[in-house]
Amino acid sequence: MTTEAISAPALASLLEQVARRIHSQGYAADLFPAQWSALRYLDSAPPQLRTAIDLARFQGLASGAVARTVRTLITKGLLVKAGTIGRGRAEQLNLTDLGRSILADDPLQSIAKALEILSPTERESLANGLEIAIRSTMPDTDEA
Repeated sequence: MTTEAISAPALASLLEQVARRIHSQGYAADLFPAQWSALRYLDSAPPQLRTAIDLARFQGLASGAVARTVRTLITKGLLVKAGTIGRGRAEQLNLTDLGRSILADDPLQSIAKALEILSPTERESLANGLEIAIRSTMPDTDEA
């Protein structure tokens, strides 16, 4: 990269390239990108937020699509239902040993490793920019 200021469209293009590569790497271990995302979320979320509805909120997807993803991961032996949470019908989802084992080979780790060279200030700037980009893709938002 040059020290010259990068334009916003050029930055958006770079972000698109990264997103496409992450997406294509998400077909590893006989899983789809949404399934990898679900495993990552359920591995890192606090127990009370390890539900299909919280996963749907996190992913910004319809609950029906997420329910299919969860059913598939349960069928593959990567997730188990661990009982209901609170007064509702939401069921807590936990990774199985096999799920944790698969997650140990998460294709996203290569990107995380590459980002380790960034300074804390550079990471913060990148995170801020990515959060702005994420918010701009959410429905009913005025931020760009």
